[in-house]
Amino acid sequence: MDLTRAIDAYCERLDAGYWAEPVNAVTNAAFLLAALVMWRRTAGLALARALSLVLGAIGLGSFLFHTHAQVWSAIADVLPIAAFILLYIFAINRDVWGMPSVWALGGTALFLPYAALTAPLWQGVPVFGVSAGYMPVPALIALYALALWRRAPALARGFLLGAGILMLSLLARSLDETACARLPLGTHFLWHILNALMLGWMIEVYRRFCLANPSG
Repeated sequence: MDLTRAIDAYCERLDAGYWAEPVNAVTNAAFLLAALVMWRRTAGLALARALSLVLGAIGLGSFLFHTHAQVWSAIADVLPIAAFILLYIFAINRDVWGMPSVWALGGTALFLPYAALTAPLWQGVPVFGVSAGYMPVPALIALYALALWRRAPALARGFLLGAGILMLSLLARSLDETACARLPLGTHFLWHILNALMLGWMIEVYRRFCLANPSG
């Protein structure tokens, strides 16, 4: 694998320069802002604070990708996102479902085959097909919301709102190339802003549940 191979994946990028995607790069500050806000709001909640740190890492990784635009920076972009998803699932399994940590880890590991099996199903879907790799996530959030509706209705409603925001952000991500002819900046920057809002909200939903149910 050539880790330094250049990647041109977004409308805004017209050359291989470091600042060829200034808006896509700068809007990663939304992740850092959301991470800072949630860090301040999650004192005493270890996993929520860990999620806030990973949220900040998502912003840094995405910034690296939209400036360097090479294979290694693409890896730096996706790894924190994967880490956030897995850590969040573990937190919900342990603290909402009340699973012992070992079982919570096992349940978290099931996300990997779930995503591998369901992501290809989205590839032929109009518009969202280009974001097929992410589509299992809002679907899983919605499934968790339905499963938790009676056990934790406020959390479930928060999940559905989070899934809705994520779908909007995925729409922005998916339309980037399609909109390029009319919008030279593309729409990927909206993915950053909406996704930062969504991830911060998901931490907030988890925080509220933990405070309302201190014994899990």
